[in-house]
Amino acid sequence: MIWGGIGLNRLVGPVVFQGIGPGRGNGVNAQRYINQVLGPTVVPYFQLHGNLTFQQDNARPHTARATTAFLQQNNIRVMSWPSLSPDMNPIEHLWDILQRELNAFQPRPTTAPQLEQAIRQIWTTINMATVNRLVRSMRARCQALVNANGGYTRY
Repeated sequence: MIWGGIGLNRLVGPVVFQGIGPGRGNGVNAQRYINQVLGPTVVPYFQLHGNLTFQQDNARPHTARATTAFLQQNNIRVMSWPSLSPDMNPIEHLWDILQRELNAFQPRPTTAPQLEQAIRQIWTTINMATVNRLVRSMRARCQALVNANGGYTRY
């Protein structure tokens, strides 16, 4: 599992989750999210860059009471995300780009450490113009969703 963030002229991460694996309880939970992403990456980033709004979806680790309390305690303003809403977050397109680059990566990673190294290498080559285009598309994404009454959009 990987976490990453984008903003105008900003690429944050990637954070590769540690200590997760198969089996019940070994996935990303609120405490892992706080310990591995929010505490070491998001909070310092928001402290450094000031007046920002954090956008995340309604995944259970994002909406858990512990996560909500942690973000409030650290004065991180979070964009509300309606339940059952389509995922209009522009970072979804960045994940697609990362996946395509990973599929073409040579030599193909065959171990978890090689995969992590490949992801980190690809992340550093992501074009900032692409990131900015995705971030700037947010208004159009929202308007398209309103125009479609919550239905399908080209995004």
